[in-house]
Amino acid sequence: MVKPTVVSYRAAVIALVFMGVAAFVVLSRSAAMTGTDDEAAVREALMQSTLSFEKNDVAMATKVWANDTSLTVFESGHANYGWADYGDNHLVPEMAEMKNTKYVLTDLKIHMAGKTAWATFKYTISADVSDKGKTRHVEGSGLGTAVLEQRSGRWQIVHWHSSAPRRAPAAPVTQ
Repeated sequence: MVKPTVVSYRAAVIALVFMGVAAFVVLSRSAAMTGTDDEAAVREALMQSTLSFEKNDVAMATKVWANDTSLTVFESGHANYGWADYGDNHLVPEMAEMKNTKYVLTDLKIHMAGKTAWATFKYTISADVSDKGKTRHVEGSGLGTAVLEQRSGRWQIVHWHSSAPRRAPAAPVTQ
């Protein structure tokens, strides 16, 4: 029987440390890549949402918004609770009256926490709006926050809050 030497113990310890460091590096890169992939998927879901609005495409929106009662939307002082409420009383009527819509998110900052993500952003929107048989062009901008959850492998918006700056009061009418 051969007796182990101090050199063979050192070699074994060094080999174990090296393997541990190598495993750590591989796992860290894998986690970082997954985080990057998830962040890209969240960004894509948000871009799909804006595109669905530009195209007046409710079916496209259903792919990135939670289609159940967990959805909450706060916009301009109004609240919608659940997909049915949001779709019926907000999204579909708004899409019906807006044409040639341009909707852009900028300054997008995404934060990840497991299967939950939240994003802050600035937005601009412009569209031609039908109003009493006449068309007028509208433009707006503001800030927003979106919360998304990963459900069945897809990132879906479960909460949306956007607000626009207060408008200056109308000038008094002089006679």
